[in-house]
Amino acid sequence: MNPPSGFVHDFLKRLQDQSHAPGRWQNADFPALDTRIASHLDLVVSQSTPQTFHIGTGASIFTNVLIPAIAAAKREIILVTCFWAPSKTLDAIHDALTKLASHRRDLLRDGHHLSPLSVRICFSSRSLFQKLFHPQSRDGHVYPASAWKPKLGLPDSELLQAGAVDLRVKSLFFLPFSVMHPKFVIVDRERAFIPSCNVSWESWLEGCVQITGAAVASLVRFYALTWDRELETERALSTSIDETPDFDPQAASLHHVSSPAHRRVALPSATSPTTTLVLPSSHHWNPRYPFPWQKAPDAPATPLNIALLELFDHAKRSIYVQTPNITCRPVIDALLDALQRGVDVTIVTNRNMMLLEQLVTAGTTTGLCLRTLVRRYRRLSGDRHGQISGGRGRGGDEDVEAASASSGQLSILSFRPRIGAKLDEHEEQPLMAGADRGEEPVHSHLKLTIVDDEFTVLGSGNMDRASWWTSQELGILFHDGELASAVRSGVEGVMDGRFDVVFDSRSDRD
Repeated sequence: MNPPSGFVHDFLKRLQDQSHAPGRWQNADFPALDTRIASHLDLVVSQSTPQTFHIGTGASIFTNVLIPAIAAAKREIILVTCFWAPSKTLDAIHDALTKLASHRRDLLRDGHHLSPLSVRICFSSRSLFQKLFHPQSRDGHVYPASAWKPKLGLPDSELLQAGAVDLRVKSLFFLPFSVMHPKFVIVDRERAFIPSCNVSWESWLEGCVQITGAAVASLVRFYALTWDRELETERALSTSIDETPDFDPQAASLHHVSSPAHRRVALPSATSPTTTLVLPSSHHWNPRYPFPWQKAPDAPATPLNIALLELFDHAKRSIYVQTPNITCRPVIDALLDALQRGVDVTIVTNRNMMLLEQLVTAGTTTGLCLRTLVRRYRRLSGDRHGQISGGRGRGGDEDVEAASASSGQLSILSFRPRIGAKLDEHEEQPLMAGADRGEEPVHSHLKLTIVDDEFTVLGSGNMDRASWWTSQELGILFHDGELASAVRSGVEGVMDGRFDVVFDSRSDRD
């Protein structure tokens, strides 16, 4: 089902009007996007055929979905992530690249012809020391082959060379805390995966959508604008087929990490490509630290920020937001406006996740922002005394009924591990009771917005100040009711037994 032309029209008009308003800092954007330029407009407004949606931990998604796709590549692998750290995921990447390179080396020794396999790995953060002393150039830092194995945990350069694997590893980071936060994998420029997870050790709930179609080319162009400005994005990869045995990830016994939260959600087959918005949020220098006594500047008018605000403003029935943290004032204001119009709002977030990061980048915390949200929500119905207390709310039944009559319903949920899971004291990861040692997620790192059960936004962007003001982000928006239903159903199935109710306007408990 294609979106009404009105949404795309209103989104683009708002984007163009605000991105070129006086006082904007688009000259400092990285990358600098101008939707008046045809190629930049084509990057944003595209089409795709969504294939699958996976939910699980970062390690389970990488080992079950991303690494098998990487191992099946014929010509090119582009892996972009934010954090790169020793972990089960990194061990699995090392194992897969080692076995893939060995397979290709053996074929070459047997006289087979193989085209070089281009592998591009890009990340932003590896350690505190790396960030403090990282070059501040937009050219970033390219790691020499001598650093691949000892510093990055990748295979030996000689093995990769013997297998005709052309590897390049690059990092970008800008002080004080501007990370390149997108995560995506592109295989042979034919299919793309947009996960929420990093190459890291955290056992968090994550999501990943796989697409094919024209939007894959949009992702390639976005990659080139940030990581490889000399890449020939319009040049198709070689289509010649080597008559050599394919590398079989299953037969190679690649690393596998299970999780009781892992689900594969088959997305509905569309009769035609789905209109898809590829939504970058460019990196910005933080224009003003968010001290409480300072007036905060407007959020940068990026495609991702504008699309989310446009969705919130036009919501008619419901808004579902799942985000690790929520410290962004424009988001809270927009959700309150929607509630006042009678739109039901559900927020799924975490307690006490990355508190130091929240204080440094936002000057506040998710808990404080949620208290403010509930207090302002209750004022919509005339109850000026309610607050989140961690137990029973102070508003009575009459207040709840008044809120129901005049505004939308508000529900706030906090993610937690499923009851019955226990923590392994060495790995600091929860293990299910008994013999199942699959990873139980301890926090939700999924970034998901569903509006009116029609529009679905996935990607890297959080509803926090860092994502909206300084970090580079990437979102992808689909307008398809069946897709929204499938994703929502899959997520709710995983969330069953993994949340606490922080506030629910339908009851007198919060």
